[in-house]
Amino acid sequence: MAVLVDLIVMLGMLVIVPAGLRLTGDAAAAGTGRAWLLFAVPGAVSLWLPRGTLATALAAWYGLGTLLLAVAAARRLARTRSLAPAEVAVLTALVSPSVAATALVAERRGHPLFGFDLEILDLTVPHFHFAGFAAALVAGLVCRSTTRPAGTLAALSVPLGTLLVLLGYFVDDWAELAGAVVLTAGMWTVALLTWQDLRARTHDRVTGALLAVSAAVLVATMLLALSWALGEATGLPHPNLAWMAATHGLANALGFGLCSVLAWRRLATAPAERPHPEEIPA
Repeated sequence: MAVLVDLIVMLGMLVIVPAGLRLTGDAAAAGTGRAWLLFAVPGAVSLWLPRGTLATALAAWYGLGTLLLAVAAARRLARTRSLAPAEVAVLTALVSPSVAATALVAERRGHPLFGFDLEILDLTVPHFHFAGFAAALVAGLVCRSTTRPAGTLAALSVPLGTLLVLLGYFVDDWAELAGAVVLTAGMWTVALLTWQDLRARTHDRVTGALLAVSAAVLVATMLLALSWALGEATGLPHPNLAWMAATHGLANALGFGLCSVLAWRRLATAPAERPHPEEIPA
C-alpha cells in the first residue's frame, strides 16, 4: 500500500497541483505554479527516503511551497472580500496542500502529530491533494460554468465536507462519517453537473471523454468512501485501508483528478468550447 500511496501523492504533487493552479485565475498562485517543481520534486523525493532528517528537510521544503499558496489564498480573500461559493471552493483548493504538507513533514520525521499514527498521516497527504485541492478546484470551476443552483451546492459542500472529515480526525468516527456524507453529496453533484451540463455541451470528443470519465468515476469512488466511513463508525464490515487505496484512491487520482484537470485545461485553451467563458475571478 505504501508504494501505491506514494505514487498517488507524486501525481498530485507533480501534475495535479501545478496544472490546477493555472485554472484558479489567481496571479499569485499561477506565479507559484510556474516555480512549483522546485518545491514538488524535493517533496516527491522525500517520499522514497527512509524517515529521518533528510526526508523531513525535503518535505519541509515542499511545505514552504504550499505555504506560498496559503498566503496567496489569504491575499486573495483580502483583495476580493468575497465568500461567494466559487471563491470558497478556490480558497479551499489553495489552502489544502499546506494541510497535506504538514502531515507529510510529520510522517517523514516519524512524529505522530496530534497523536495520529503514521499510517493515518500518510493517507492524509493524498486526501488533501485530491479531495482538498483537485475536488474543491473542480467544484469551483463547475459552479462558475453553470447557472443551476446545484452549482452552489457543489462549490460549498465539497469544501465543507473536506473540513468536516478533517475535524472528524479529532472528534470521532461519527463526525468523520458526517463529513464523508457531505463530501459525497458535493462530489456527486459535481459529477451530475459535469455529465449533464459540461459533457453534453462539449463538442470536442477528447474533452468530452475526459469529463465523462471524471463524472462516472465519482459515482463508484464516493460510494466506497461512504462504505468505509460507515464501517468505521458502526463496526459493520467494510474495505480495509489497503483496499481503499487500491480502489478509491487510485480511481480518484487517475479517473477524477487527472481527467478533470486535463479536461478543464483543454476547455481553458479552447474558448469556443467552453460552456461559459468566465473563469473564477482573481
